[in-house]
Formats: sequence, C-alpha cells, structure tokens
Amino acid sequence: MSDLVTGDAVVLGLRPARLPSRGLAILLDLVVYVTGYVLLSVGLALATSSLDEAAQAAVGVASFLLLMVGVPIAVETLSHGRSLGKLACGLRVVRDDGGPIRFRHALVRGAMGVVELLLTFGTVACIASLVSARGRRLGDVFGGTLVVRERVPGARVMPVPPPPPWLAGRFTGLDLSAVPDGLWLAIRQYLTRMNQLDPQVGAAMAARLADDLVARTGAPPPVGVPAAAFLMAVVHERQTRDAARAFRSAAAPAPGPAHAVAPAPAPAGFGPAPAPAPVSYAAPAPAAPVAPAPPAPVEAPRAGGFAPPA
Repeated sequence: MSDLVTGDAVVLGLRPARLPSRGLAILLDLVVYVTGYVLLSVGLALATSSLDEAAQAAVGVASFLLLMVGVPIAVETLSHGRSLGKLACGLRVVRDDGGPIRFRHALVRGAMGVVELLLTFGTVACIASLVSARGRRLGDVFGGTLVVRERVPGARVMPVPPPPPWLAGRFTGLDLSAVPDGLWLAIRQYLTRMNQLDPQVGAAMAARLADDLVARTGAPPPVGVPAAAFLMAVVHERQTRDAARAFRSAAAPAPGPAHAVAPAPAPAGFGPAPAPAPVSYAAPAPAAPVAPAPPAPVEAPRAGGFAPPA
C-alpha cells in the first residue's frame, strides 16, 4: 500500500499496480490500437493509391501518430486515466496526490510511451517498473502520475456464532426496542472476534456489554447464563425477528377478517410482567391531605448481574 500524502496532510492508502497487471492492461490496449491502425492503414492505402510515394508516407506517419499516440492521450484524458485495458484489469492512472489526471499528465505519459513502449518494445518500461518502489515507468515519473488498483478485495464478514441449544427461544419476549445501533455493533464485533482476545479481557468485555444490554432492555439478568452466551442468544433473537419482519413485509397477505393473536409466553429467564391496572373513567374523589413522608435512605449502587472472572 502506498502512503500518499495530499496537500491537506491526509494519508491516502492506495494500492499501486505492479508490472504483471500493468503489462496485461498495456497489451490489451495495444491490441485494440494496432487493430484500428491496421484497418485505417488499409483504408488509407486504398484511398491514396493515386498519390505519389511521399504523400503516402506522410499520410502513413500521420495515421500512426493519430492512432498510436493521439488516441491513447485522448482516451486517458476523457476517461480520467481509465483506458480499455486498465478498465478490464481494474486499474486507473491518478496524480501523485491521488487526484484525477488532466491533459498535460496524459500528454507526458503518451509522449514517453512512444519511446519506452513502442520503440523499445516495452523493455525500458519493464526495467523502470521493476526498479521503482511503486511500479512506475518513466512516463509516470516525468508526468507525476501513478497507476493504482481500483478493485480491491473486500474484507470477509465473519458470522456471529450461534447460541447454545439450551438457550434457543428463551428470550422471545425480551423488549429490544430501546437498544441503540451502536451497542448492537459493539456486541457483534465482540462476538466475531472473541476467540482472538485474551480470556480475561474477553470475559470483562462480555460482562460489560451484557450489563449494558440488560440496562437497555429493563429486565433482570438471567440466572446461570454466561455473559457471552447471553449476548449470542439475544443477537440471534434479533436476527430472527428481523428475518420474520422482512418475510412478512415481502409476503403481505390480502386484507381479511382480523384474528386475535395470543400473547407470546414470557421468557424463562425473566419474571412475568405485572398485570395492567384497571382504567377508570369516573371523576376521582378529592384526596385527603397527607403529611410528607421522611426521605428514604439512599442505597449504594449495586453491581451488574454479570461479573468477569478474577
């Protein structure tokens, strides 16, 4: 990776293209340009057969400069550094500061390409690319450009490990609406990397995340459930709800008579929810004056339900 620094002191992590990919891109471009040059030469030879040899030679040189020099410069200028070969190989020409190239950059690259690519059959360009730390040829050095890779393989997303079988369906009644997305992301990152952490550090992180999750859900911590297993089960429950919600929205049934839905049973790890108080619409009777009660003693804050090992 190349550490290019812009004028604003921003480090750009670009991947310079090396000789194999650059050579393949140049070969594809040369195949296209040479094919077009041969077809144009045949057409010009038939059209200028009545001219003398000097005129035919001048037309041949002009067609060579147009097809092999002018067209590559125009293509790189208009496409901002992506010719057909570079587009097929996932490469792009950029400035030294990471910005798109302009006409003067493409002009210097094209002029030097005649010497190091066409006249020497690519020998000078190969040697310069092998010697350079960022794989640049002479046209890149004089033009202040760099060929980088645009298609970079993305990082593989690690799946969340499944919870233990004895925790399946235990948290179906847990209210997860108050859990923020940042906490879900932190829990997911921990679960996907917990095998790479130190056991004590991982247990402490699991206990802290589990306490935060319990505080957001407003339910007491389950008894006898490890913190990591609790996090796995809750994340699995959320994924199950998201999948069911997406399936219901994708296959919405036609409108029909409403049916009563039985409430879901309370989870085994949490106590039953209190019954709602009856609502009265009558005017309340005036309340008798009540003497103020003495202030209750303030209790010390209790620790969470998950404690890391000593």
